[in-house]
Amino acid sequence: MQNGSYTYKLFHRSDFSAFWALFTDNLINLMVLAGVCQFVFQMPAEIVYGRIVPGAAIAILAGIAVYVGLAKRAAQKHGRDVTALPYGISTPVMFVYLFGVIGPIYWSTNDPVLAWQVGIGAGFMGGIVAAFGAVIGPWLKRVTPRAGMLGTLCGIALVFIGTVPLATVFENPFIGFASMVIILWGLVGRFRLPYNIPAGLLALIVGTVVAFAIGEARISFDGVGFYPPLPYFGDLIAGIQHLFANPELFLVLVPVQIYNFIETMNNVESAEAAGDHYPVATCQITDGIGTMVGALFGSPFPTTAYIGHPAYKRMGAHAGYIIGVGIVIPLAAFFGLLAFLTNLIPVAAAAPVLVFVALSLITNTAHSIKTDHMAAVTIAMMPHVSSFLITKWGSLMGALGAVGVASLPQLGDPELTAALLQQGAHFEGHLALSQGAILTGLIWGAIVASVIDGNFRNAAGFALAATIMSSLGVIHGASLHWPELSGVSGGYLIAAAFLYIYPLFHKDGELNNENVVIDEAAAPPAE
Repeated sequence: MQNGSYTYKLFHRSDFSAFWALFTDNLINLMVLAGVCQFVFQMPAEIVYGRIVPGAAIAILAGIAVYVGLAKRAAQKHGRDVTALPYGISTPVMFVYLFGVIGPIYWSTNDPVLAWQVGIGAGFMGGIVAAFGAVIGPWLKRVTPRAGMLGTLCGIALVFIGTVPLATVFENPFIGFASMVIILWGLVGRFRLPYNIPAGLLALIVGTVVAFAIGEARISFDGVGFYPPLPYFGDLIAGIQHLFANPELFLVLVPVQIYNFIETMNNVESAEAAGDHYPVATCQITDGIGTMVGALFGSPFPTTAYIGHPAYKRMGAHAGYIIGVGIVIPLAAFFGLLAFLTNLIPVAAAAPVLVFVALSLITNTAHSIKTDHMAAVTIAMMPHVSSFLITKWGSLMGALGAVGVASLPQLGDPELTAALLQQGAHFEGHLALSQGAILTGLIWGAIVASVIDGNFRNAAGFALAATIMSSLGVIHGASLHWPELSGVSGGYLIAAAFLYIYPLFHKDGELNNENVVIDEAAAPPAE
C-alpha cells in the first residue's frame, strides 16, 4: 500500500557499513580476474587494466543505476524502506568464463588477445541468453518452492563464498584473524565498534596494518594511470565470429548462462524472503543487458544481482551502498587504482567479509522458510559440495603436474577412478552431481519441498524436467548433446512416474501429511 507521506531516502547511515561489505566483494572479484588474466593467460596489462577492468566497471555502473531505480519504486509502492539489490560480477560464472571459455582458447592458441576477444564475444552472446530468462523466470518463480531456490544459493554460499575465504583466513592467520574478529563482533554479533566505525572498513584497515607490520603489503603505483572506457566493436565481432566457427564453446556458454539467470531469480527470491519485493523479469533483463554492455566495453564477465541481499538488509542499508560502489569502482577502474589496491590490501583482510555474507544468507534462509523445508534446503546444498570436491581434485592434479610428477593420469581415467573408489572417494557420483550443480540443487530442493507439502504433481514435474535436462547434458553431463536415456535420466523418469501415478491409487486424505505446516514462515521484519 502506498503511503502518500512517505519519502524514501537513498542514503542512510547504515549504507556506510554495507558499502564496505559490497565494495570488498566486488574488489575481490576484480582482483582475482585481473590476476588470472594477467599471470595465467599472459594478457598484457593494457588489456587487463585498460579494457577488461574498465568494461566491468561500466557494466556495474549501468546495472546499479537500474537497481537504484527499482529500489525507489519498490519503496514508494510499499510505503516503507527497502534495501536495493546488490549487484556485481557473478563469482561462480566468472570462474567458468575464465577456465571454460578464455582458458581453452589461450591454451590452444597461445594468443591472449584472441582469448580476450572470444571472451567478450561469449559475454555478449551470454547476455542475450541471460536476458531471455525473463520469458520463463516469473513462471519458474511461481512453481518453484522457496526452499529449492534459496537452498541452492546456500550451497554456493557454504562452499565458495564461505569455506574458501575462511581457508584463506587460516592460510594467513595473523592478518585473517585480526579482520575476522572485527567482522564477528560488528556484523555477526552486531555490537558497536569505537566511534561507530563500520566493521567492514575497520577490518580492512586493521588487516592492512597487520600486513604492513609483517611485510605482506606494499605501496606500489605500478599500473596507475588513466584508462577511459571505450567500445570495442571490432574485437567483439571477431570474438563472436570465432564462437560461431567453434560452436562447441556454446556447450559451455549456454548452460552457464542458464545458471546465471536462475541465480538472479534465486537472489530476487532471497530479497523477497527478507521482505523486499522486486520484479524478477526486470532484474533478469537488467543483468543480461548489463553483461552485454560490459562485453562491448571490454569485459567478458557476466554481471548479476548479487547473492547476499539479506546481509545488507540486516545492516539496515537503503540504496546508498550500491550508489557508493557504482561511484568508487568505476573511479578505481578508470584511474588504474585496482592495481594499487591489489598490492595494498591483502586478500586475507577482505575474506572475512565474504564469510559474513555466507553466514547471513544461510541464517536468513533458515528464518524465511517453514521448519519442515530445511530438509529441502539441505539436499539442495549437497550438489555444491560435490562441485567443490571436483574443482579441488582438478586443482590437485594440476598442481601435481606443475611440480613435475611424471605419467600423471587425468581425472576420469578408469584406473584412477577405481582407485579413488577403493579409497572411499566416489569420483563418478560427485562428478555427476557437480555438473550443473545450481540446477541440480534447485530441482532436488523443489522435489523434496513439494513432497513434504503433498504437492506430488509439482514434484513429478520437476523430476520430469530433470529427465529432459539430464538427457540433453544440461545437468549431469560434460556438454550438451542429442537426447539419450542414461542411467541418471532413466532414474529421474522413474521418479517422475512414481510421484505422478502412485498418489492416484489412494483416496483423498490418505496422503495427507499431518505434521506439515501449511503456511510459509513469515519473513523477518525489516529492521
